[in-house]
Amino acid sequence: ANGHRVMTVAPRYDQYKDAWDTGVAVEVKVGYITEKVRFFHCYKRGVDRVFIDHPMFLEKVWGKTGSKIYGPTTGTDYEDNQLRFSMLCQAALEAPRILNLNSCEYFSGPYGEDVVFIANDWHTALLPCYLKSMYKSKGMYETAKVAYCIHNIAYQGRFSFSDFSLLNLPDAFRSSFDFIDG
Repeated sequence: ANGHRVMTVAPRYDQYKDAWDTGVAVEVKVGYITEKVRFFHCYKRGVDRVFIDHPMFLEKVWGKTGSKIYGPTTGTDYEDNQLRFSMLCQAALEAPRILNLNSCEYFSGPYGEDVVFIANDWHTALLPCYLKSMYKSKGMYETAKVAYCIHNIAYQGRFSFSDFSLLNLPDAFRSSFDFIDG
């Protein structure tokens, strides 16, 4: 409403059937392998809504498996959540740079690198880490900023330190994830 160009990025679960395949795909490193993700898009209420398409998201939804999005039961995480949301964060960082969106009469083309990312909850907490280690260190997204919002502190996405190497972050970031409960 204030004239800003806005994009949301979320996993593509089965309930987003109105989004169309952009034909754009990128490869991201997830754990020890490289995975290809596709971007789906729809334009609603003045917002570019981008969805990251990959089987790791689709196989964990209510409509397909009868499961919940974050775990098989409330309070239990899927073992691959850190990989799924690592994939989401990496793809979200690519979206403004590579998607050529022409949905609005006022804006067209890619968003570019002069953007503000708003990361919400633990699912996107890796985004600022990847921004710093994978992009800013290479002279990309030099002016990009991140605002990190916590919606529900009860869910923190905690995983074993033995899985840290699966995140493909520099060892210097390891201490950023150290947390003493209580």
